[in-house]
Amino acid sequence: MPAPFLSIIVPVYNVEAYLTECVDSILAQTFADFEVLLVDDGSTDSSSALCDAFAAKDARIRCLHRKNGGHMSARQAGFELSIGKYVAFVDSDDWIAPAMYERMCGAAAKYDADVICCNYTAVTPEKSIERQDVCAPGFYDHKGLNERIFPVMLFSGNFFHFGVSPSLCNKLFKRTLLERHLMRVPLSLKLGEDGLAVYPYLLEASSAFFFSESFYFYRSNASSLTHNMDRGRLAENRLLFDSYDKFIDMEAHPCMEKQLHHYYAYQCLLTFPPVFRAMKDGGRKKAFLEECAYPPVRRAFRTVKIKDIRGLHNKAYVFCIRHGLYGLFRLLLSS
Repeated sequence: MPAPFLSIIVPVYNVEAYLTECVDSILAQTFADFEVLLVDDGSTDSSSALCDAFAAKDARIRCLHRKNGGHMSARQAGFELSIGKYVAFVDSDDWIAPAMYERMCGAAAKYDADVICCNYTAVTPEKSIERQDVCAPGFYDHKGLNERIFPVMLFSGNFFHFGVSPSLCNKLFKRTLLERHLMRVPLSLKLGEDGLAVYPYLLEASSAFFFSESFYFYRSNASSLTHNMDRGRLAENRLLFDSYDKFIDMEAHPCMEKQLHHYYAYQCLLTFPPVFRAMKDGGRKKAFLEECAYPPVRRAFRTVKIKDIRGLHNKAYVFCIRHGLYGLFRLLLSS
């Protein structure tokens, strides 16, 4: 049997309420030359049985049942089993538009592009918000990527708005180029791990195609990992920053240095307030000063301009982190 054009990898963990909608949206695609790899990451609800039921109904679906290893680990396991020329990811509580892969695989086949990107819509119980990349839609060769995409990829100029979304899920990747970037992402990361695969991949890509349409629907809810902050996030920040410094050649891509500084500052502003609110006073000051002195954090907050930061609270946080002002930082946490 010939390999499919596309492999769709779906990590599954305790999503019995959403999995049917997700898989049905994949099977409803107007494009048919794909395989689906459902990676059951040690689910304890009925998700595992649902995976088997889907596989029994459609020969394009394969299941992998494994001990729980985390989201990125499940993606990596699915990738190792996949055989498609291109690879896509769908999170099991999300869903996709019927024409998503017909449009994106069509562009991939036409241009032989290394990566195909679309926009996505974040959906909450109250509203839906379309997230758009800042780059113009269309095809970019290597020269176009260097001139128009890479300079705004992590930082569009507005704090904080990515030029290109870090998500793995609104993109198609050539499997031959993806392997190295996906498989080296540290498994302990729970926040920011997508970008560690996406951005180094893009920097190595020779071509890309961007759609203006939103084909992917991301379900945002209060129980997601991004809302669960504890002290371990500080160690994750360090691992994330150190990995970017290791994975990206600053000499080859000098435009990335300023962008990474803004990204590190954004990541700290996202994690520091909830983490330090949850910590006990006893070790909080010492931990705060240690994070402020950590070289990637120190460089970032000395470089980022306060006037470029959005929101008075964020501006004040930047000032505190830049100068190691724990007392003021603690007051801001309670305000």
